[in-house]
Amino acid sequence: MGAVAIEPAVKPAKLNKEKVREGVSVALRISRRIFTAMRQKNALVSLALAVVLIGSSIGVVVSAHENRELFNTLSRLQAERDRFQAEWSQLLLEQSALGAHGRVEKLAAERFSMVVPGRQDIVLVPLMSPLAAR
Repeated sequence: MGAVAIEPAVKPAKLNKEKVREGVSVALRISRRIFTAMRQKNALVSLALAVVLIGSSIGVVVSAHENRELFNTLSRLQAERDRFQAEWSQLLLEQSALGAHGRVEKLAAERFSMVVPGRQDIVLVPLMSPLAAR
């Protein structure tokens, strides 16, 4: 069994109004700087490149996800192919066992009372030549 870790209870931190006001004012200053910088031509090029970079990274993630899904599908289909191949081999063995000469001969003797003819019962018919048939 695994070990269980018991963590001490976490006390919720009280919000200090001064710290919240400071954080908001810092965020406002940063956003003003960003919007001021956005008016410059270099900033627009950087922003466009950042958007392209984010789009490219999302494309890589989607492509990797599709690759994993396709690989899982391929593995499942290969396992199914192997299972069908084993079943086919079993069916071929069963077919050859059912069609064996000894089995057919035994069934013919049991079901239809057939016997292998003796030497004295075999009659050889001579082959006629094509000239004699005219």
